[in-house]
Amino acid sequence: MTSFIALRQASLRDASELAILADIASRGFASWLWFAGVENGVSDTPLERGRLKMSEEEAVGGWRDAVIAEAYGEVAGVAIGHALGEGIGDIEATIPATAPMLALQKTVVGSWFIGSLGVYRHLRGIGIGRRLLDDQIERADRRPVSLITASDNEAALSLYERNGFLEAARADAVPLFDNSKRHAWVLMTRGAA
Repeated sequence: MTSFIALRQASLRDASELAILADIASRGFASWLWFAGVENGVSDTPLERGRLKMSEEEAVGGWRDAVIAEAYGEVAGVAIGHALGEGIGDIEATIPATAPMLALQKTVVGSWFIGSLGVYRHLRGIGIGRRLLDDQIERADRRPVSLITASDNEAALSLYERNGFLEAARADAVPLFDNSKRHAWVLMTRGAA
């Protein structure tokens, strides 16, 4: 049914597409974080900063950790995952908004962590997200799999629950702006396959 979807390992040339899809997956949170690069003169726009981050050779969560889904002759989505090692315990949040997510990640050391899973809106609902998720579960190589999503992201919660993920913990999200919609970050886990 999803034979029209092709997965491939991302390459350095995909950095721009990865930045866009990571921002879509985070519902704008990534570009909010990347805006600091604009303020510091590193880039002209948040997406340019995201592209730079995604193109870093050794960056965790960069292009080397990404899998691209293609459908109908175009890039359709991305999943970015990696093994969550003991080193996460030494990382301190430098931005208050990232502290709740970092605290949740520290509880699942040893798991395969899916940091981003996003599909362009016009290509949703046809199995691309599911195919990317299946691929990440396979890449976990019998490790437990974990991810974090927003409590108000019903489509993501539904996809993950249908595929064996259970809520493990929640942490209140730090509002990015005074008028930000309140939500929690939901840590979801799936046992080793």
